Amino acid sequence: MLCVGAGRHVAWASDGQKQVLVLYSTRRDAQIAVVGERELPRVLEAGLADGVDYYSEYIDRGRFPGPQYKEAFREFMRLKYSDHRFDVIIAMQDLALEFIGENRNDLFPGTPVVFFATSQSPRRIENSTGVMGSLNLGSTVELAMTLQPDLENMFVVSGADEGSREYADEARKQLQPFESRLTITYLTGLATKVLEDRLSTLPAHSAVYYLVANRDGAGQIVHPVEYVDRLARVANAPVYCWVDSAMEHGIVGGSLKSQVAETDAVGELARRVLLGESADTIPISAHDLNVSQVDWRQLRRWGLSESRVPAGTLVRFREPSAWDRYKLYILGALGVVFAQLALIVGLLVQRSRRRRAEELVREGQSALRKSYDRIRDLGRRLLTAQDTERSRIARELHDDISQQIALLSIDLELLGAAESGAPLASEASTRVQSLAKSVHALSHRLHPAKLRLVGLVSAINGLRQELASSGLPITFSHEHVPTVLPPDVTLCLFRVVQEALQNAVKYSRATQVSVHLNGGPYDVALSIVDDGVGFDVGEAWGKGLGLISMRERLETIGGSIAILSTPGGGTRLDVTVPLPVTPDVVPV
Repeated sequence: MLCVGAGRHVAWASDGQKQVLVLYSTRRDAQIAVVGERELPRVLEAGLADGVDYYSEYIDRGRFPGPQYKEAFREFMRLKYSDHRFDVIIAMQDLALEFIGENRNDLFPGTPVVFFATSQSPRRIENSTGVMGSLNLGSTVELAMTLQPDLENMFVVSGADEGSREYADEARKQLQPFESRLTITYLTGLATKVLEDRLSTLPAHSAVYYLVANRDGAGQIVHPVEYVDRLARVANAPVYCWVDSAMEHGIVGGSLKSQVAETDAVGELARRVLLGESADTIPISAHDLNVSQVDWRQLRRWGLSESRVPAGTLVRFREPSAWDRYKLYILGALGVVFAQLALIVGLLVQRSRRRRAEELVREGQSALRKSYDRIRDLGRRLLTAQDTERSRIARELHDDISQQIALLSIDLELLGAAESGAPLASEASTRVQSLAKSVHALSHRLHPAKLRLVGLVSAINGLRQELASSGLPITFSHEHVPTVLPPDVTLCLFRVVQEALQNAVKYSRATQVSVHLNGGPYDVALSIVDDGVGFDVGEAWGKGLGLISMRERLETIGGSIAILSTPGGGTRLDVTVPLPVTPDVVPV
């Protein structure tokens, strides 16, 4: 069972439960009492199976400074705890240790004592041990001078009560070495209103050092921590202190005694005694309980540079920067940005490569186009040369050989007039006339001279009549054919019809062939259909010179050809030839 506070007296406890009394040198609501009541029970109970029966009392010298109070308090303790036997008494600070030293034999005979003292050489009573934490006031002045390099005036504030005056006396001793560098003024025991007026009008390059105050010069009882809050609000200079209970109450900071560390150190010694060690065998230990620390908000308030804060000083209450608050979000956003940047760079690189590839393709296409154009031009020239050569051969056949054959025929007729050579001449004349017809037909096929004279329709119709003698019925129809066509278109279409009909006569074994010519405003369409045996178009493209010739002729003038044929299914040729906008025309 754990009891906290003077009014929580328990008259019984289990045999194994330890009894502990804590005597504070302060009022109940002082910060050291608040910290002690929170921390001491936790420290004492560690390792004790049955726990601690815990009591606490307070010597309120700030309210009751007279000697009669001490006597009354001693009598109160005797009456309250006459039936109790404590396993350890904890005396927090010098006043409590002094009271126990004077009254233990009467009140708590033989009870071990564990104490905390700030005096340099506390009087060690019998059966006791403790922690000595010397009061360090000078280090706070050194910190103030570091933070304020132009500091000239230090105003030391303390109350009118006896305890506050003792702190002021100690400050005079410890701060004497600084008097050569600073003007130190002690504002001790002033009425609150007077003190506030003084602190609100301090000269430039000043600082305030708050010690402690339980009562002001007008006799008003004050709370030490609340009092520093009040003074820090009105002071026109930074305020420092020596104990950490003043943090968060308007002070800049200082070399501050840690009250938690003080309580833990005393509690550890008391627990050792509760576990069976003799107090006299435990040496008094000296602890440095001070921690240099500053309030970041007060640095900002007074314009004190954080760069002047000495290394190792704890900076408290720093408001987190945007980086501290949103570090994960910023890193995440940066990650996304870098990922997007990498993606964009990758896309740009990819686009550059794609553009380069496209340029290479275009260059290749351009080269292919040039090569293709050269091939087409070469093909056109070859076909033109072929037609020219055919025309020359046809003229030679017509103008020379045909004329000689005609003369030979006349000579044979004259020879036939003689009776002796009549039979032989008649036979030779017949052969010559047949040869003349063959040469004439060959001349016409090589270069149809009447194509330029009568036009495409008449030329195709004449070709149909010539091939009709082969026994294959050929029909020819036409519609909307322009009255004039470019010479190269006329010759190309005629050659295509000529080649297709000759193939049909030679190879198709068809019973019917039809030719249809259809004209339009932008092109001329030609269809040739037979019902013959058909063929494999894919295989024929690689072998048939006639098909290749037709396609090359059409390509030279921008035309196209489509051949539909299957074995046993006949053949169909569809030819389309574009017409130029302003063609070089010939009659049709």
